[in-house]
Amino acid sequence: MTESSLWPLVLYFASVLILVAGILTISALLGQRSPMTRATREPFESGVVHIASAQIPITVEFYLIAMFFVIFDLETVFIFAWAVAFYELGVFGYVAISVFILVLVVALIYELKSGILNWGHKVRRGLPDTAHVELAGG
Repeated sequence: MTESSLWPLVLYFASVLILVAGILTISALLGQRSPMTRATREPFESGVVHIASAQIPITVEFYLIAMFFVIFDLETVFIFAWAVAFYELGVFGYVAISVFILVLVVALIYELKSGILNWGHKVRRGLPDTAHVELAGG
């Protein structure tokens, strides 16, 4: 790489630094001043007084749904890439994406059947239908 080819990069870097310094200076000179209270010193809530701990328990279902979203979101990326190269891949590409979608549909059916996606009342399997036991003679 020659020395002359670095000038655009140096010019870009210098202009970014000048722009950032200018924006921060103008903001400091013209910006609104607010008194420092306990709420504005809080690092996260941006001036809103928090009422509870930030470490609240989150159910496992939240994480399961997040993982399923990522999995099925990646599915759309693969299917889009396949659709772009549809003519180049031919029949082999069609069979490959069909098997891919079939595996994902089977996984989704398994999730539905096992009750992972149910957020309602949890029922344990293997327990009798009635939760109480009737006493004989009484």
